[in-house]
Amino acid sequence: MCEEHQAGIGRRAVFLTGAAAALTLGSVSFASAAEGGRRQTRTVLGTLSPGAPDFMYVPVEVPDGVREIKVAYTYDRPTVPAGTTGNALDIGIFDERGTELGGRGFRGWSGGARTEFFLRADDATPGYLPGPVREGTWHIALGPYTVAPQGLSYEITVRLTYGEPGRALPPVYPPERAKGRGRAWYRGDCHLHSWYSDGRRTPAEIAALARAAGLDFINSSEHNTHSAHAHWADAAGDDLLVLLGEEVTTRNGHVVAIGTDPGTFVDWRYRARDNRFGRFARQIRRAGGLVVPAHPHATCIGCTWKFGFGEADAVEVWNGPYTPDDEVALADWDGMLVASVRDGRGWIPAMGGSDAHRDPDAVGRPQTVVLADGLTRESVLDGIRAGRSYVAESAAVSIALTASGGRGEHAGIGERLRVDQDTPVTVRLEVTGAPRCTVRLVTDQGVLHTGGPLPVSGAGVVEWRTTPSYAAYVRAELRHETAAGPLPGALAAFTNPIFLGRR
Repeated sequence: MCEEHQAGIGRRAVFLTGAAAALTLGSVSFASAAEGGRRQTRTVLGTLSPGAPDFMYVPVEVPDGVREIKVAYTYDRPTVPAGTTGNALDIGIFDERGTELGGRGFRGWSGGARTEFFLRADDATPGYLPGPVREGTWHIALGPYTVAPQGLSYEITVRLTYGEPGRALPPVYPPERAKGRGRAWYRGDCHLHSWYSDGRRTPAEIAALARAAGLDFINSSEHNTHSAHAHWADAAGDDLLVLLGEEVTTRNGHVVAIGTDPGTFVDWRYRARDNRFGRFARQIRRAGGLVVPAHPHATCIGCTWKFGFGEADAVEVWNGPYTPDDEVALADWDGMLVASVRDGRGWIPAMGGSDAHRDPDAVGRPQTVVLADGLTRESVLDGIRAGRSYVAESAAVSIALTASGGRGEHAGIGERLRVDQDTPVTVRLEVTGAPRCTVRLVTDQGVLHTGGPLPVSGAGVVEWRTTPSYAAYVRAELRHETAAGPLPGALAAFTNPIFLGRR
């Protein structure tokens, strides 16, 4: 039995075996405030087997007059053989409006980042939404990320505190524009995590690091919650545009929603086989945002992108420190460029983000540099969507890539140089901030030009001549020197392509 200050406690055991079992577990009930005193606590026990459903729900019958609901949980972590997954259990909550996919009942999610949370009208644990604790059936959501062969035993404690609700304050969101420099190249990091999901930094700390990294804009992208949206206003300013979004973290890959309307929640409770992603991609776009699959070839469980790219507005090719899975993502994206040329259809721009969570993760490494008409939400998203961008490892690296024809025709990154197939084209690359890096010009045929290492000053100019019949597009890569071997060095920067020809 669990102790409680002013009320007796009910306790019940709930056991689930196998993925075919019901998604809703046994319910938890509480007495009214008049019968139960100021606080009441209930405890639920359960055991999950390997193959349990992705999500299940513990109904909590909340009576009238509740000021605060608090939930704490623990679960066992048995030793497992090498190469076998152990236990990991995520948690969140839905209010009396229900658990319908994409519905209004969502009140918060912390995944596996916290062991307890609370909600009341005037405050909530980071990751959760403050608001009234209304009478009705609430649902604690459980997400068994992995289950050990021995099973996963858990214990959930729910405490209700009765009394007058606190005063709810209306949310204040960051402005959709900053001062800017007119049409210019703006630097941003659209994949960041604060303590409103599984990060360890506050919005103020992230904003300070973003400014120190030379960034002009950032995007709030917490895992499966929009609770941070109302906590960025003080961090924004004339020098820093804060976009609002979410990292929609499904069991078949993650997608970053960039620049959505304030307060937009995007559900994540589906797999590729459920054929539901398109619905939520369209929701992101209706909310003014971009759909950007993140780290598509990451090796963590559930991180590899399996929804296809038909709904993508861009793809995050470079995520955090450059690693082999980024190299695979870059090659895969280049293959998509070739297919777009072959099939005569639209192309998907590439971008990068730090995915920074905590020290020593570096905010702005890498960063996406976007040509935009101003430092506004609309202009920055337009630039990303159009592919007028490149990705650099830091603010020290700057790139200018252009292509020109013989009669004054001119195109830049993300644009098309509309000249005849046999027209001579001059490709010009200007670089600063990339000491000893090698320049590579990549086309639909592969790498057609490799320049020698840039001088220690990091500055240099490369010109290359071709025709649209020889190269349907050209993009640039800057790579660090390799110690040995045939593999290319880690990226210092890469650009989106310039397309050549009239098509």
